[in-house]
Amino acid sequence: MLNYVKKVLTKVSFDAQLFEKELRKAINLLIGDDIRELKQWCYTRFGNQYEAILNRCFVAA
Repeated sequence: MLNYVKKVLTKVSFDAQLFEKELRKAINLLIGDDIRELKQWCYTRFGNQYEAILNRCFVAA
């Protein structure tokens, strides 16, 4: 499931609103270690572009 989420986030990364929507869905879908791995991957891959969105979404995760 984590690989699927990564693919979706990569495909929607052109649009900030869509990216945030899909990221929130992914966080609700995943559990434990998968969320930590997703967080690390997101900050590495999209940290420069969407840092504010990542901070907002991962605060509650």
